[in-house]
Amino acid sequence: MKFEDLIKERQSIRKYTSQPVEKDKLIQCVEAARLAPSAHNTQPWKFIIVDDVELKNNLAACTTDESKYYNKWTPLAPVIVVLTLEESNFTSRESRSVENKDWPLIDIGIAVEHFCLQATELDLSTCILGWFYEKPVKELLNIPEEKTVALMITVGYAPSNFIARAKKRKPIKEVMAFNTYSE
Repeated sequence: MKFEDLIKERQSIRKYTSQPVEKDKLIQCVEAARLAPSAHNTQPWKFIIVDDVELKNNLAACTTDESKYYNKWTPLAPVIVVLTLEESNFTSRESRSVENKDWPLIDIGIAVEHFCLQATELDLSTCILGWFYEKPVKELLNIPEEKTVALMITVGYAPSNFIARAKKRKPIKEVMAFNTYSE
């Protein structure tokens, strides 16, 4: 698939079939993320693939609130991937304090997009989750207290009757300028 088509096709999917996701496809997605660039090559991530049904359902419960307003669809996903923020090296930590940039979070964003684009190429659907209860997620997955759960990604197959919605984005002239900032 051409890259231009791939980025147009990738979108956040919140409906999944019950079809299991093949482990080799999940490994391909993590491999794509593993190859993502990171500041000072720190690679500050760990991907925890949760495909055990009971554990995945318990994890899905950590992504919603009592009203079931947020992420009520996560139990439908056959897989949930949890990303932990791992320790940066000295150079990255030092440049973060000098440059006032949170490089590890930027790095995780790049890696997650690599993961999601690879998933799209493999006919998988994904949705990146930023809203979840971190403490029970850590308890379920034995994540050490000092680690941070940065993001979660649902992964699965969209229903065959799924119709992609048109992307709503700002016009390019609103997000780009040459040589100087302009409103």
